[in-house]
Amino acid sequence: MTSILPAKVRTRVVVPLTFPDGYATTAEVFTFEGLADNREHLALGLGDWRGAVDRGTALVRPHSECLTGDVFGSQRCDCGPQLREAAERITETGGFLLYLRQEGRGIGLYAKLDAYALQDAGLDTFEANVALGHGEDERDYTAAAQMLHSLGADRISLLSNNPDKAVQLGALGVQVIEQIPTGVHLSAANARYLAAKVAHTHHTLDLPLAG
Repeated sequence: MTSILPAKVRTRVVVPLTFPDGYATTAEVFTFEGLADNREHLALGLGDWRGAVDRGTALVRPHSECLTGDVFGSQRCDCGPQLREAAERITETGGFLLYLRQEGRGIGLYAKLDAYALQDAGLDTFEANVALGHGEDERDYTAAAQMLHSLGADRISLLSNNPDKAVQLGALGVQVIEQIPTGVHLSAANARYLAAKVAHTHHTLDLPLAG
């Protein structure tokens, strides 16, 4: 297990949330000091998160920031629908939505849009990152683990299709008791993107075209 430095809660504030489809919930939003990458990540406590932490059953989704999908509703990815789904499912069971400042699998917003241009020329999302001189996926979940430890969530259910999140969190001292896949938010615009996630990083997505 990798040893990590502790982080501490900096601010906590209650924020009412309403999504474009009308779904509403309330989050207790936490900011932190001492995160490993010095980025402004957030933890949103949803539903009975305290009870879930006490029971060791907190449902957690580490969600990487996606301006194009989360804010502008881009259909080139499934990020926006996953964020919306996670908010409701975590509210129902109690847990945390970790909003991580990891745009474009950690390469940044401008580089992500450069990668989009390469995808339009024929590369898939991972090949495009590599062609730009980046790794296929540069995300590191040390800060996510620090946030969970500081909130007492050392034993969680992980809401994610990405096996790397479970591996990294486990190595950082967060016990993942189960990994729960999100829904499959498939459209004509993101079919190739989702297929690439299955092929390159073994995401648990049941796609008819993933074969």
